Amino acid sequence: MIESERTDAFRAERAMFRNNDEHTNERGQVGIGTLIVFIAMVLVAAIAAGVLINTAGFLQSKSEETGQQSGQQVTNRLQVVSSSGESIDSDAGTVGVVNLTVKKAPGATNIDLENATVQWVGPSGTYNLVNASVSATGSDGFFGITPFKDSDDSAPVLNDPDDRMVMTFDIGQDDTTADESASNPDSGDPSVTGSSATAGKDYFGSPLDEGSSVTLKITTKSGATTSERLVVPESLSGESAVSL
Repeated sequence: MIESERTDAFRAERAMFRNNDEHTNERGQVGIGTLIVFIAMVLVAAIAAGVLINTAGFLQSKSEETGQQSGQQVTNRLQVVSSSGESIDSDAGTVGVVNLTVKKAPGATNIDLENATVQWVGPSGTYNLVNASVSATGSDGFFGITPFKDSDDSAPVLNDPDDRMVMTFDIGQDDTTADESASNPDSGDPSVTGSSATAGKDYFGSPLDEGSSVTLKITTKSGATTSERLVVPESLSGESAVSL
């Protein structure tokens, strides 16, 4: 009887250890699975963080670039100092040449007038103009650039607040060489700028009559626009030049 009880106790003890071993193996399998899931989560999080960092850097650079361009559209503009009309036909009562003296506005960086465009809106129509040195098949005419006050010979670039340059608009007929080419032997003026291909077709539109008005929109390369409205005096009799 005693021997039988010992045998039963031994069997029960072996069964207990066997059950403990099975539970230990199960716990090990669960631990390895959890570790694999944890590593996968860490990898996914690292990849997602890298994507977010790259996206944030790209968006930051784009926003900085956009902000810079927007700022230039506001600040990189021209300021008209004075305007005048010349090549006056007293009998017809018309102005044949318009001159604008311009400088760069406060806060503006260097402005290359060669890259500027002008929209001329007057009694004879609307004309899109470029500098005579630029080849633009879609333009309706040209304007010239003459240095007026340029201590470092930077023309046609306005790189100093004290720089002054004259934009010349020849309307109706060929009245001036200011919008012709320095390489054009017929111009006879080495100081003028432009393309020889424009010689003889620099003028556009029609002369301005007494009392008429014209609106100019000058746009720099950065997109900043300056608007100027010019009005011809009611009488041009006896005048060789007038202020507009």
